[in-house]
Amino acid sequence: MHPLIDTASAQLPVERLCALAVVPRSSYYRAGQVKVHQADGNETVLQEIRTICEEMPSYGSPRVTAELRRRGFPVNHKRVSRLMGKANLHCRRKKRFVRTTDSRHNFRVYPNVAKDLVVIRPDQLWRADITYIRLVREFIYLAVILDAFSRRVVGWALARHIDAALTVTALKMAIEQRHVEPGLVHHSDQGVQYACEEYVTLLNINNFTISMSRKGNPYDNAMAESFMKTLKAEEVEFPPCVRHIFLILRWTFSKEEMSYVQRAEKVLS
Repeated sequence: MHPLIDTASAQLPVERLCALAVVPRSSYYRAGQVKVHQADGNETVLQEIRTICEEMPSYGSPRVTAELRRRGFPVNHKRVSRLMGKANLHCRRKKRFVRTTDSRHNFRVYPNVAKDLVVIRPDQLWRADITYIRLVREFIYLAVILDAFSRRVVGWALARHIDAALTVTALKMAIEQRHVEPGLVHHSDQGVQYACEEYVTLLNINNFTISMSRKGNPYDNAMAESFMKTLKAEEVEFPPCVRHIFLILRWTFSKEEMSYVQRAEKVLS
């Protein structure tokens, strides 16, 4: 009834309209105050949404909602989605593709044993992947090894060339920093960098169980693929700066392990 009272209030007193509608005047006036507060609140939230979208243009409404909550705004995703839609604030993704998996080789391909593995502790399953990062004048390549239980980066390497040395460096780092027990499952795609003799020999020496994705099936290594996508979209491409990579990787290492970061920075300097 409140909208009808608003409409008719130009012809009749509000007191008379409330009596006719059997609506308490206090209720009518309180509803009007709520609308004003909501409008002011929406404007404040929208200003913060604009700030977040400027800082992180790749964020959609779910991650904007999470960031708002971290900043002290008790909002739900439906409200954020509605405000972003009205303000035409949309997630920006850069669509670029560079092939990093070359499965055309004669090395042995191993079955996918990770798909049936129930992970209940750290260092039970490692997932490895490679991605490219476009800089202003060149590409660089990042190899990462993730612990499937903690989702922590346990090994990584950056280089200007995509070859066995890149993946071997990441694997050596992981082995040196973690407690590797016999039977630890190492999962990757069928790329030549993971199937080559040098890499497989290092796995066998340390008693890994080798697992590989099916050919052309990124879902078999979805965790690593998701990590790479998030890292590139949110920390690198906006703006395209490799220092953001070092920042996010630094969060996973202690002071004693920082020599790896410094070594990678020298390689790319």
